[in-house]
Amino acid sequence: MTYEQALTALADPTRRHIFEALRDHPKTVGELALTQPVSRPAVSQHLKVLQSAQLVSVKPKGNKRLYAVKREGLEELRSYLDSFWSDVLSAYSAEIAKRVDNN
Repeated sequence: MTYEQALTALADPTRRHIFEALRDHPKTVGELALTQPVSRPAVSQHLKVLQSAQLVSVKPKGNKRLYAVKREGLEELRSYLDSFWSDVLSAYSAEIAKRVDNN
């Protein structure tokens, strides 16, 4: 997975809402569909995209499938976003040093 796939998958508001709905505990497609503004088949399609981006995992349970957040799928995205934070901190540090030198 690349951070681009995660960003693309999460760019869709419905998909992001589905992903966030899985934060607390695994859910079935039916459980997710109850809280979404789209049909059950649409929820399934969104879950396929999230699964393809390695953001959710699926586990069969009887005749149902439980979907859960795949936290390790967020690692590359987090590294990507953290690189911006490092840049911001470096720029802040340089600005403070410049102001101290000017006083």
